[in-house]
Amino acid sequence: MRVMVTTKGTGADEGKARPSQEMFEKMQAYNELLVNAGILLGGEGLKPSEAGAQVVFTAGGTSVVDGPFTESKEIIAGYWIWEVSSLAEAVEWAKRCPFDPQYGATQTLEIRPFFDMADFAETVDPATLEKSRQLQERGGEG
Repeated sequence: MRVMVTTKGTGADEGKARPSQEMFEKMQAYNELLVNAGILLGGEGLKPSEAGAQVVFTAGGTSVVDGPFTESKEIIAGYWIWEVSSLAEAVEWAKRCPFDPQYGATQTLEIRPFFDMADFAETVDPATLEKSRQLQERGGEG
């Protein structure tokens, strides 16, 4: 099972702290554990939302909003993609993540499984599912 694990912080605290040498080394050691366990497929930290944009779709059209997104209660600060045997295994690995209080009193890791093409078999025809599988292969995903 592939899962995405996102690291979340509050919008108000975004960009106020950079990782210290000590925290960077702790996270590097954690990532090494994930690699050695064979579950880490990818992941990166994300720059603050002030460096990004949102594309918003409404019935009235599409608009672009430049960052920062300080009105957001939660900001995604980074992510991992893991290959695990179960959600329970992902939770156990997430619980081992180093916590750095400089980023606020509450930090959250959210774990979300990816859909498999089989999840859509009841509502999407086999030819369309096969085309999606081929596109994923060509794009280097999944």
